Amino acid sequence: MRRALRFTVILAAHVAVLWGGFELASRPEVRQAAQEIMVRLIEAPPSVQEVKLPEPAPPRPQPVRRETPIQAPQPVLTAAPEAPAPAVAIAPPPPAPVAEAAPPAPPVVTAARFDADYLSNPKPHYPTASRRLGEEGKVLLRVKVSPGGAPMVVEIKHSCGFGRLDEAAKAAVERWKFVPARRGDEAIESWVSVPVVFSLQAS
Repeated sequence: MRRALRFTVILAAHVAVLWGGFELASRPEVRQAAQEIMVRLIEAPPSVQEVKLPEPAPPRPQPVRRETPIQAPQPVLTAAPEAPAPAVAIAPPPPAPVAEAAPPAPPVVTAARFDADYLSNPKPHYPTASRRLGEEGKVLLRVKVSPGGAPMVVEIKHSCGFGRLDEAAKAAVERWKFVPARRGDEAIESWVSVPVVFSLQAS
């Protein structure tokens, strides 16, 4: 019931609004005002004065560009690396000439000896016949001594004049020992003279 009443009221309100509008539109003053508004809206807008713009200047002739032929890139010449200069070795100056040393002196040669005390060589035997007869004198012997100090050869170099004394001297020296001759530190073979004296006063 309430809903039907609300619907009726709303419908009546809409009808009243529509009716009022219709009444206003039917009045002559309202129509005239509406026509004026419509005329104003339809009237064309005032003409716009044409403004003549200055004609643009003719374009300047563009210079003709000559196309330069594209040159091939020039080959870049690279200098070959310089070969290293050969190393120059400076030879040292030759040494100053050295004075030639004098040749070494030849080694000293020492003669053989028979009179060394440590040899303990016995005296020659004085023959009894020579004593009784009074024979005396000096016998000179020549002896070849080995590097070991032994007599190798005993010769009578000078006789005393008595054969018995010469033979007695030779027989005694053949049993002697000698200090060998030396050349520097080396023992060598050599000859040596050995005097043997027979004296009755000294015996």
